[in-house]
Amino acid sequence: MHPNPTFRKAERAQNIDFARRRGFGTLSVNGPNGPLAAHVPFLLDADGTVAEAHLARSNPILRAAGPALLAVTGPDGYISPDWYGADDQVPTWNYVAVHLRGRLDVLEPDVLRPHLDALSARHETPLDKRPWTMAKMTPDVATRMMRMIVPVRLHIDAVEGTWKLNQNKKAAHRLAAADAVETGHGTELRHLAAWMRDPPA
Repeated sequence: MHPNPTFRKAERAQNIDFARRRGFGTLSVNGPNGPLAAHVPFLLDADGTVAEAHLARSNPILRAAGPALLAVTGPDGYISPDWYGADDQVPTWNYVAVHLRGRLDVLEPDVLRPHLDALSARHETPLDKRPWTMAKMTPDVATRMMRMIVPVRLHIDAVEGTWKLNQNKKAAHRLAAADAVETGHGTELRHLAAWMRDPPA
């Protein structure tokens, strides 16, 4: 997390809402030979205290469960100093990121199917089509595939967010950069520009 408190003013609820809407992050733990990481879709419970995901049975994170970090990133983009309309500026990178920290537990197999049903429903429902469900699969194939993955649960103890959106600049300079950022490079620049115009207070 960026140490500057200017970029860390988002309330817990805003950070949780961001992570919930993203629904995808990097899960990491300390392994015997260094950090381990997996990129996973996840679900957050109603109050943002539990995240549920699943991992391939062969993933070494399953043997290193314990303290864990789920890092959720969002829009990001390069900021050219020329965009501020002010002298003596330097390049930077704006971004939004939320870290969920806690204890990772490996769950029993009986919670896997409800987790998969809820996860697919969460991501299928917004699509402009009839939602896919596991009921469309041949039962034997579904059972065989589920044997290859393991459900996990992160019990969230801490939520940290960095919303680095040029809040450390004068409003006129920040807004000028917001107007130009979509001409640059990064990801989801339209969303980044919108948040630069209205960052967490």
